[in-house]
Amino acid sequence: MSDLTHEQIKTALSGQPLFEDKTWQLSPAAWPLTPEQVRELEQIGAACLEFHQALETLYLRAVAGKNLLRNKPLLAPWVADYLDRGKPADLVAHARDPKNRGALPTVLRPDLLLTDEGFALTELDSVPGGIGLTAFLNRLYGGADDPAVLGHGDAMVENFHQSLAGLRPDLRNPLIAILVSDEAATYRPEMQWLAEQQQRLGRRVFCMRPEDVFPLGGDLCFDVEGTPEKIDVIYRFYELFDWPNVRIGREILEAWQSGAVALAPPMRPFQEEKLALALFHHHLLRDFWAETLSGRARQLLQKLIPRSWIMDPAPLPPGAVLDGPVIGGRLPNDWRELAAASQKERDLIIKISGFHPTAWGARSVVLGSDCSREEWQAGIEQALSLASTNLHLLQEYRKPKRIMHPLYEAAGAGPAAAVPKAGRLRLCPYYFVVGGQPRLSGALATFCPPDKKIIHGMTDAALLPCRVFPLN
Repeated sequence: MSDLTHEQIKTALSGQPLFEDKTWQLSPAAWPLTPEQVRELEQIGAACLEFHQALETLYLRAVAGKNLLRNKPLLAPWVADYLDRGKPADLVAHARDPKNRGALPTVLRPDLLLTDEGFALTELDSVPGGIGLTAFLNRLYGGADDPAVLGHGDAMVENFHQSLAGLRPDLRNPLIAILVSDEAATYRPEMQWLAEQQQRLGRRVFCMRPEDVFPLGGDLCFDVEGTPEKIDVIYRFYELFDWPNVRIGREILEAWQSGAVALAPPMRPFQEEKLALALFHHHLLRDFWAETLSGRARQLLQKLIPRSWIMDPAPLPPGAVLDGPVIGGRLPNDWRELAAASQKERDLIIKISGFHPTAWGARSVVLGSDCSREEWQAGIEQALSLASTNLHLLQEYRKPKRIMHPLYEAAGAGPAAAVPKAGRLRLCPYYFVVGGQPRLSGALATFCPPDKKIIHGMTDAALLPCRVFPLN
């Protein structure tokens, strides 16, 4: 497909707003990926699913006090303490419920930065925004029949439904309710669009607020023109820190327990903690990951995941050192020693692990090399002060490479012109788990100005789908 004009894009977006009060930069062309990059993305999806399976094993064995290895002793009750810290008792009990064993997220979305050394995986999201937006952009930039579009044939729409309908194989056309909380209201328009596309295909998928749902005779229902309709599957679009604000929460758990409704993603807090990436690098767990993951997945994740550490302020004996970065030529004994790090040594990111309103949208992120020493020290103190309920992650910063892509630029009173611009890229591939396998269904490229060190959705970034060049 040829490049899109500025007017074509503006008309399409104005006809269907995908976000509430959110705008971004426009480009005539989708983001180009090579076939080799697409093959790597396929491998990354398989590795991410393996990682989640291994994380469940690690958590449940830690909870039960069981040995982690087959042929030598390794106990790690501290893993359960880290992953459960600050969580409500009902959610912890739900996560551990034997009925939930094997319940994994139905969609996986890693955040991949494109660096000079290749991709770097900085987060792994299981309640991601952008599903409807990416599906919409795939259509806009390529159409459902363009085989060059990553996610052609409406893969985002199709696999989203299959991943959820598969939770109720006993039903031919289950009723799926996408529950979007007020905290996540920015994303409600794209979820409404996604539900509308499913309805056009004859599927019973509806987007609603949690307060639109009510219990009736052991079932969960919502009102359709005065008639209660039974819900078979709930797709929750809210983070678990928002759980206390979900008015129908207790009834959701009761309906799930009775088997009246299936729930995705699972409400298991340990699956939403960023510190899981630090557990992957933890020296005490090295043998566990080697034994539990396939060789291919482990090697790929070793390359992708930047070195990461859990900022646990528990005091150490005088002769002990932290599992952390080198500061001033030695390992520190206290996290506060990070404050004395040089500018080069501060190529580190602090971010809250999860279960907190600041855990998404880069709101808790502090990049040491991009702030003053006072701001860096304040970030350290903030992380340590919250550690009793909300642990923070310290992660090696991998700088995205500088690349070029055309963006539309206003040209006075005339039409906008496409101009090559420098920037840095975050790539978010979407994998829907269907039949136990991850399906790469599309990817959202966020192209930010080169002076932005932390890449996330912002008004001066471009949001783009991906196309494969050259096409095999």
